[in-house]
Amino acid sequence: MPYFDAASSAPLHPVARQALLAALDEGWADPARLYREGRRARLLLDAAREAAADAVGARPDELTFTSSGTRALHDGIAGALAGRRRAGRHLVHSAVEHSAVLHAAAAHEAAGGTVAEVPVDRAGRVAPGAYAAALRAAPGPTALACLQSANHEVGTRQPVAEAAAECAEAGVPLLVDAAQSLAFGPVPGDWSLLTASAHKWGGPSGVGLLAVRKGVRFAPQGPADERESGRAPGFENIPAVVAAAASLRAVREEAAAEAERLRELVDRIRARVPRLVPDVEVVGDPERRLPHLVTFSCLYVDGEALLHELDRAGFSVSSGSSCTSGTLTPSHVLRAMGVLSEGNVRVSLPLGTAEEDVERFLTVLPDVVRGVRGRLGAPERAEEAPASSAGSGAGGPGGSAGPGAGGSGGEEAELVVDSLGKLSPLRFLSRAKFTGVVPLGGLYTGIAAAEAARLDIPAWCAMRGHAYEGERPADRGTAYRVRRRA
Repeated sequence: MPYFDAASSAPLHPVARQALLAALDEGWADPARLYREGRRARLLLDAAREAAADAVGARPDELTFTSSGTRALHDGIAGALAGRRRAGRHLVHSAVEHSAVLHAAAAHEAAGGTVAEVPVDRAGRVAPGAYAAALRAAPGPTALACLQSANHEVGTRQPVAEAAAECAEAGVPLLVDAAQSLAFGPVPGDWSLLTASAHKWGGPSGVGLLAVRKGVRFAPQGPADERESGRAPGFENIPAVVAAAASLRAVREEAAAEAERLRELVDRIRARVPRLVPDVEVVGDPERRLPHLVTFSCLYVDGEALLHELDRAGFSVSSGSSCTSGTLTPSHVLRAMGVLSEGNVRVSLPLGTAEEDVERFLTVLPDVVRGVRGRLGAPERAEEAPASSAGSGAGGPGGSAGPGAGGSGGEEAELVVDSLGKLSPLRFLSRAKFTGVVPLGGLYTGIAAAEAARLDIPAWCAMRGHAYEGERPADRGTAYRVRRRA
């Protein structure tokens, strides 16, 4: 069964397995002890730290092993903010950071700090100069800025080197979340702090990296501990740490050649999915991206149903959105990008993915999407009726006559679709296939209560070339207004 979710967790690399088994026999003792077994454990820990630091581009004494990448982010942000509390209490981060960064920012704000969010474009990328502008607009001195090297959901690479230079000029340290990109090479630029997670590159779970450059003010939070320079209290998991460092080195050696092969396979998916499946939007930057990851959204499809059906067909994929069900909040990443969140599929290929598995995925996908759409009552895409054959707009399929729907008295024709009671804007979007009954320039209004509608309906307009005219309160829910342009 092809596993296409390496962005969540990569399969354990063979080198990691070998190193883990060997370290279980040799690295079980306390590395702080002076007897033979302790010295052996210390040697293994020091060698792992040196190898990982070399891969990161840091000194060994700048690198700390934590219990996870999330832990590294929380500890890195908290320690940097505390170390620079006299400089300021302002935090800057991009709108598409990992949820751990957003949670840390919320905790900082709740404690009296201030936070600013840097927007991204429709490809999910921060604009050059955006961090410099955010630092200039800060309400006070900025203590820390955060920027991921590449996005976890859509794979877009960020201009880290440029942002680091902008932050350095302002005297502000930059923390980089490198979890998704570290397997493919070190992070460029003069960053100040860096975090990563071993299970993203084929190491064992439960190992994170936190690098803090010399000269960066850093105050570890929580009770003092003598291990890991006081930054990660508790007994080190030496076998897992050794396996993480060994696999990072092995993956990095393979990555140069493998990245080009995976990029070609992902290019194939990016190009062929929109041709094979109607009403699909491929999201993320088409060029400045990770080589192994692609995300696309399918109109008129419930994401949870789509992932289940792909699993039944033998493919393990995930959603780049947390909105795989209408009961959940849409992904903050897709919301910030302004793209569709419904029917979202993230394909992230592990090292060694076979070409025939990708080809089989492309063969299976159209039938899977067609089947899910059929069960949800969304027919195959039909050409919109030409404006000359359009009616007045009253009572289209699934619609009801809205204000002025009769078109008399000079009132504007409007088709209204009531999607209340639905868990997602699927019904609105499905009925939007029939905007051909609305004349060019006419209004199409959908009433919905789902939170995802606020994201998906404007995204649908951008896909279809219609004009989104905003929302207004309705008797129940919210009315979303679309003017037909295409």
